[in-house]
Amino acid sequence: MKEAFYKYISQLQDQITAGLEKIDQKAKFKEDVWERKEGGGGRTRVIENGNVFEKGGVNISAVHGALPKSMQNYFNVKDCDFFACGISLVIHPTSPMLPTVHANFRYFEMYDQNGNIVDQWFGGGLDLTPYYLFEEDAKHFHQVCKETCDRHDDTFYVLYKEKCDNYFWNSHRNEARGIGGLFFDYCKATSEKSMQDWFDFVTDMGDNFLNAYLPIVEKRKKLSYTEQQRKWQEIRRGRYVEFNLVHDKGTLFGLKTNGRIESILMSLPPHVQWQYNHQPEPNSEEEKLINVLKKPKSWV
Repeated sequence: MKEAFYKYISQLQDQITAGLEKIDQKAKFKEDVWERKEGGGGRTRVIENGNVFEKGGVNISAVHGALPKSMQNYFNVKDCDFFACGISLVIHPTSPMLPTVHANFRYFEMYDQNGNIVDQWFGGGLDLTPYYLFEEDAKHFHQVCKETCDRHDDTFYVLYKEKCDNYFWNSHRNEARGIGGLFFDYCKATSEKSMQDWFDFVTDMGDNFLNAYLPIVEKRKKLSYTEQQRKWQEIRRGRYVEFNLVHDKGTLFGLKTNGRIESILMSLPPHVQWQYNHQPEPNSEEEKLINVLKKPKSWV
């Protein structure tokens, strides 16, 4: 399973970076291959200062070795080894009319001292963080998510959308990071679902990432914007940073397993503001977004 999934994410990285370069028409991804001294490594690809994308990363990694004590406590296990591989991406467009997007798809195995697999699961998800709310874009993104889920289990969309709304919640701000998507974790074999079933679901989701995001980019990339709208985008990016550094489990896992810091923090945008007690104007487009972030809604 781990060999099959690593081969898949390697191909998916190529597919996604090619799709993003094509729509940007200027910037190209720079590749950085790295190794982790405890075992494994990865391939980081970063795009910067393009026509459309200000900064973005599409990374794959496969790491293995002894599970650190901090993570043993987190998983409530004793001495064991692990293998983890996945693809993780964050794309920050320059224009505030375009949403930031995030996705990751991952696979994890845990072994006893004899090398036997004692646990294995898939996880992942994708979500959208707009700075100005275009409801038809939110509906499109969620419709692709729902159609993909429905091909595998008609209970998945409602379940994983709710998990996404709960997970990407900035509790210290009492607001969502964005307008959600899907979030799933600890997808393990059961009497109803085999590991192959989970593999098929996660890879179908990965295959449809570009279908969920690129039509939105194509529709909005030429819209004009003001300096004030750009300022609003940078203030909202600050909330994105807050979530990633305070709440995100993936960031925590990477830091506690001596992950590569440049790859872990590539999700952070290059231009951000924290303005004291900033409030949007009443009845403005900015306030419209905030009202949606305060209470997640159904899009499809």
